[in-house]
Amino acid sequence: MDYTESMKKILLIGTGGTIASEMTDDGLAPKLGSNQLLNYIPRVSEICDVECMQLMSVDSTNMTPENWLTIAGCIEAYYDSYDGFVVSHGTDTMAYTAAALSYLARRSRKPIVLTGAQKPISMDVTDSKQNLLDAFTYACDDRACGVSIVFNGSVILGTRAKKVRSKSFSAFASINYPELAVLQDGRVLHYIDLGYRERAKFSHTLNGSVGLVKLIPGTDAGMLNYALDRYDAVIIESFGVGGLPEGTNGCFRAAIDKGVAAGKLIVITTQVQNEGSNLTVYQVGHALKQQNIIEAYDMTTEAAVAKLMWIMGETRDPDRVRERFYTPLSHDILYTEAE
Repeated sequence: MDYTESMKKILLIGTGGTIASEMTDDGLAPKLGSNQLLNYIPRVSEICDVECMQLMSVDSTNMTPENWLTIAGCIEAYYDSYDGFVVSHGTDTMAYTAAALSYLARRSRKPIVLTGAQKPISMDVTDSKQNLLDAFTYACDDRACGVSIVFNGSVILGTRAKKVRSKSFSAFASINYPELAVLQDGRVLHYIDLGYRERAKFSHTLNGSVGLVKLIPGTDAGMLNYALDRYDAVIIESFGVGGLPEGTNGCFRAAIDKGVAAGKLIVITTQVQNEGSNLTVYQVGHALKQQNIIEAYDMTTEAAVAKLMWIMGETRDPDRVRERFYTPLSHDILYTEAE
C-alpha cells in the first residue's frame, strides 16, 4: 500500500498497561497517556493520521468486564469517524479483552487492533515501539478487519490469542488456529483473509457472573459447589481431553446435577493449551455428555469466558445459551471437527 496516496485515519485508544508504565517506589505502574506513547514512534506519521483518546490508565490485572464495555462503547461512538482502531493494553489480560471485543464488536470491517509490550516504552531495550508501529501498519492495511492482537510481528485472531510467556517478547500464541498474518520490514504478509465487509454489530451488555474452577489432583467437589452457588455460570478446566474425578460417592457429578437443576450453566474445557477437549474418549468424561453441560472443545478459556458473559448478557435460557455458544463466531470454535 502507498500510504502517501491514501493516508488512513486511526484512533489510538489508551488503557494503560506495561507499555505505558514508569517505575515507582512500588514497581511499574501505568503513567503515560496515549499522546505520550506516540512521541516515541515519530515514524507513525508516515503511515497514518493518528488521533488519541485515553480511556483509562490501569494495569491490565485490574481490567474488568465493565472496562471491556467502555472500550467497545468508545469504538462504537467513533466507528464512522476512523478507518481503524489501535488499543494499547497490558499483556496479562489482553487475550481476554481481545476475545470480549470480538463479541462486543462483531465482524467489523474496520480493524480493531490490540497491542502492548513486555517492557515499558521508555526503556532502552523494549518491544513497545515495534509493536505499536506494527499495530498501526496492520490497522492501515486494506485487508485488515475484525479484532486481532498484533505482537512481536504476529497477527493473532482475537478469539484465538493466549499469553504463553511471562517475560519474553514473543508473549502471545495463536491457539488451535493459524496466525492471520505476520509483519516483516513494515510489510503485512497475509495468511488468512477474514473477509468482513460490514459495519460491526455492537453489543452493550455482559453478565460478569462467570467463575473458573481449575482442577488439580485431589480437588474437593466443595470448590465446585461453592462456585456454582456464587456464579451464574462456571467453567471447569479439566485434565487432558476432559473429564471429572470420580471423587467420593460421585460428588462431582452430584454437584453438576445440582447446579444444572438450579439453572446454572456449566462448561467443561481442558487445561491443555492445544488441540482441545473430547469428553467421549474416556469413561471419566463420557457420562458428562448426559448431564446437560457444554463442552468448549477447541476454544481458549479466554474466549469461553468472554462468550459466556456476552451470551448471558442477552439470555439465560439454557437452550439458547447452548445454541449460541456452539455457533462459531470469529472462528472461535471448530467443534464440529472435534466431535
